[in-house]
Amino acid sequence: MATAAAETLGLLWGWLWSESFWLPQNVSWADLEGPGDGYGYPRAQHVLSVFPLAVCIFSVRMLFERFIAKPCALRVGIKDSAVNKVEPNDTLEKVFVSVTKYPDEKRLKGLSKQLDWSVRKIQCWFRHRRNQDKPPTLTKFCESMWRFTYYLCIFCYGIRFLWSMPWFWDTRQCWYNYPYQPLSRELYYYYITQLAFYWSLMFSQFIDVKRKDFLMMFIHHMIGIMLTTFSYVNNMVRVGALIFCLHDFADPLLEAAKMANYARRERLCTTLFVIFGAAFIVSRLAIFPLCITEPLWILQDLGCHVQRLQILNTTLFESWEIIGPYPSWWLFNALLLILQVLHAIWSYLIVQTASKALSRGKVSKDDRSDVESSSEEEDETTHKNNLSGSSSSNGANCMNGCMGGSLLAEEQGTCKATGNLHFRASPHLHSCD
Repeated sequence: MATAAAETLGLLWGWLWSESFWLPQNVSWADLEGPGDGYGYPRAQHVLSVFPLAVCIFSVRMLFERFIAKPCALRVGIKDSAVNKVEPNDTLEKVFVSVTKYPDEKRLKGLSKQLDWSVRKIQCWFRHRRNQDKPPTLTKFCESMWRFTYYLCIFCYGIRFLWSMPWFWDTRQCWYNYPYQPLSRELYYYYITQLAFYWSLMFSQFIDVKRKDFLMMFIHHMIGIMLTTFSYVNNMVRVGALIFCLHDFADPLLEAAKMANYARRERLCTTLFVIFGAAFIVSRLAIFPLCITEPLWILQDLGCHVQRLQILNTTLFESWEIIGPYPSWWLFNALLLILQVLHAIWSYLIVQTASKALSRGKVSKDDRSDVESSSEEEDETTHKNNLSGSSSSNGANCMNGCMGGSLLAEEQGTCKATGNLHFRASPHLHSCD
């Protein structure tokens, strides 16, 4: 029995790592077992070290948020407030869970007669019940500060060693002599750390602040893990490192904008978000898919000989020209094209939000992205409008992580999200009499 299971496992493993699928013609896994130089060639067993490293990264995150991020949040005025529980009521709880979190005027009046409560009291109950599920601003700030720190550090590390690599400036060199390209120590650490961080995000997203673009981010993380793992095993690490560095370029700006947002620094929040939007669009919609040819006079004045900067151009066309297509080549490029579709969606939402921010002087209070809280505190004007007979909205539809122009007059938020990308302002709290 054990022998049969071992044979089945061996056949499955052989099918999964078929040389004819993963490697170019006339190349075998045995050819990549040689010493090479530095760290030799990438091997599948190297990926196993990712999982303990992911646990370490998650542990470092917990310590960072507890002993560094939280004191910083308290210093900038974010309060460590406990969530107040609403008065238990089985009837309202059943409506909240099974029917709607935003009852309209007709339902409010029906519940008022059924419970002998005032409409205002029922409105307050639903608002506080929604806020009860909302993660504290302190939690969101600490999460953003951790991501900001990681993205900034890993980008600085990546750009530092990539700057001296010839294939950073001429992407054709990612394919010369492929796959016989030795793995350097810096590139090994960079790749394994990035893969471990993606795995830590894959697990932590189920306990992190839940956002409206959860599904998009889940797909993004899955594609990232697949691309990173497979590109490492078949030694596409050069172009993989370029993709990592390009993606990390804009991410620290987003997290910095979110921190300013949670700290209620509206001008700084808007400025950082607009800068982030420009950086995101340039990196994801220009450099990632397109070919930017010389002369790039700014870089050339710094003494850099630049021929071209692009990602999809080199993975689709330059690799075809130099090494030719093979089965896994189609898989990698298909995943990169899916990633580019996500970039286009997020860029559209960023432009939409940034244009509103510039026209209004700040990021709109009605533009939202997190599903972390379905509701904010109502202001007194909204209460009066509701009491005078104005109907309340049942909410606004969200798409792919962003909601523009919420119809809920009772809700106040500030910012919109993109991409790895979740963005929203701290609520302005109001009491409910």
